[in-house]
Amino acid sequence: MELKNNVSDASFMPDMSVNIGSVRLDNPVTTASGTFGSGAEYSQFFDLSRLGAVTTKGVANIPWEGNPTPRIAETYGGMLNAVGLQNPGIDLFCKRDIPFLRRFKTKIIVNVCGKSTEDYLSVVERLADEDIDLMEINISCPNVKEGGIAFGQDPKAVEAITAAIKKVAKQPVIMKLSPNVTDITVMAKAAEAAGADAVSLINTLTGMKIDVDRRRFVLANKTGGLSGPAIKPVAVRMVYQAANAVKIPVIGMGGIMNAYDALEFIMAGATAVAVGTANFTDPLASVKVVDGIRDYMIKNNIRSLDEIRGCVR
Repeated sequence: MELKNNVSDASFMPDMSVNIGSVRLDNPVTTASGTFGSGAEYSQFFDLSRLGAVTTKGVANIPWEGNPTPRIAETYGGMLNAVGLQNPGIDLFCKRDIPFLRRFKTKIIVNVCGKSTEDYLSVVERLADEDIDLMEINISCPNVKEGGIAFGQDPKAVEAITAAIKKVAKQPVIMKLSPNVTDITVMAKAAEAAGADAVSLINTLTGMKIDVDRRRFVLANKTGGLSGPAIKPVAVRMVYQAANAVKIPVIGMGGIMNAYDALEFIMAGATAVAVGTANFTDPLASVKVVDGIRDYMIKNNIRSLDEIRGCVR
């Protein structure tokens, strides 16, 4: 028997598994927070068990209404969003979303958001005894006690909040880094120094759109987070820099639309990848990336992602 793409070893099946902290994912593909809800809508289109993990929408200690509308705008090669981390709060999330996701053979990564260190810690402590696998901490949130600057824009704040979370967390902790900084490696090193099990990047870039006919901002919030293919070159560069600056796993994201996009991140040094904006244009995007990576590995006789991870220098 001859396998697809001229690989002659009939028993050949690539090992797509990756490790994030102490957690093993069957494949390196997860979803980007805020683009997949908690998976309920997408489960109508494919079996969520085919993903390495599902990363949930951000959850806070209390329900957040989010920003006023309009809060979504299409741009060249992507989109702007100023949703404002609207979420139902941790209590409803634990009651409704975790049991739903546990129906599938996929790992659960809960994205945590807050406006103060205390906000974050209350959610992390609440999740300590819940049946989840990892937490991703969104430190692009404004620190209200420090004048609104995002935690992720100050290395001292990154180190302090990471250390505080690690003291109470029972699951591995991923720190999600903001790209709106001068040097991403400084932030990655700060997270690592404080005990983070992994970092994920990039979050959205701050952008703006103006309606020239109405002479008004398109978004009620004036600015929003830019995501989609337009930011991929920036994301690949930052993932490369971070992966070469720290020893902990890096989860890469930012404009991944297909398997070749994902492979760029892996070759830049990412252990895993997250698919985000693509989910809005194709509900099968994430699982297509899984299949595409597998096909590439079979075609090129790559038995483990370790063979290509960080292969560019």
